[in-house]
Amino acid sequence: MRAREVILLLAAGVLAAGCNAAASKSPGAGDTGDAGGPSIVLVTPNPVGVNDFLKLAVKGVEDAAAAHHGTQRVYQSTDPASIQQNVAAAVRDKPDVIVAVGFNFADVLAQQAEQHPDQQFLFVDSCTEKPFENVTCAVFREHEGVFLAGAEAGLLTRTGKVGAVVAVDAPQFHRYSDPFGLGARKVRPDAALSPLFIGGANPFNDPGRAKELTATLAGQGVDYVMGAASASGNLGVFEAAKEHHVFAFGVDANQCPASPGVVVDNVIKRTDVVITDGVTAILDGKRGKTRSYGVKEEGISLTGLQPDVGKSQCVIADHPDVLTQVGKLRDEISAGTLTVDDPAAA
Repeated sequence: MRAREVILLLAAGVLAAGCNAAASKSPGAGDTGDAGGPSIVLVTPNPVGVNDFLKLAVKGVEDAAAAHHGTQRVYQSTDPASIQQNVAAAVRDKPDVIVAVGFNFADVLAQQAEQHPDQQFLFVDSCTEKPFENVTCAVFREHEGVFLAGAEAGLLTRTGKVGAVVAVDAPQFHRYSDPFGLGARKVRPDAALSPLFIGGANPFNDPGRAKELTATLAGQGVDYVMGAASASGNLGVFEAAKEHHVFAFGVDANQCPASPGVVVDNVIKRTDVVITDGVTAILDGKRGKTRSYGVKEEGISLTGLQPDVGKSQCVIADHPDVLTQVGKLRDEISAGTLTVDDPAAA
């Protein structure tokens, strides 16, 4: 399957999970700040709700507006049509920066960027296929965080078998499986990885299939599983992990409170850090390039490596010795003495 086809499939899978209500602003998300400063508009691919990843995006635009004494507004999308409507509405507002989060925006941003070359866009967690001088992309090196999570699994596993349940068997999603095994083998050379992929028409919202695959891994002796499949992971992987007495890892935000005693740690994407930094770069005239955020830039981290890990409800909080060792690996990545290969670049 070509990369373009994969992106279209994934967009359909993610957006199908959204409701069909009209697009809306987030609660209390009218213009705020000083009228004389820059204006920033965030467009989300789904309702913010309890989505911690999107909550961080909102915090990012709020922080950026505060830092530059400007205003901010948030438009929440609910389906493919509302994504296009919200981006068009944002362009009509003519803000200094429009921020869009997620690969779902690739086509509409390319179209709007070409038609409105004076409008600046910050595209977070993806990039347009064709580069534009007015589109600044901010992408994550998720594989670095997944490697660290794998190291935790390698230090904790009793069977020496770790696994991953990932949405799609595509290079960019191997970032959530291959480095997990590499991290485990870094600290336990005999560790073995078993990756399984959900696939199908709705890989991001098929908890039944995710649950089935997690149960399969548990039956093979896997005791630590990386779950990277949006709603499939939250509902399917975590439920199966609890039922079969194995442990799981989450992604994007802290998912431990929803499954205490089951989720070891999470590979978190600091969308707030990325948006604040990206908006500042655009306002400073550093535009139209791709900015990459990993462990060094604090765009990628683990919940367990945050100062408030004790309040996280994550299993890893009970293993300070493991966190000490993984913290050293993080420092090596930041210093450039340890490199984690990117499966999507192979």
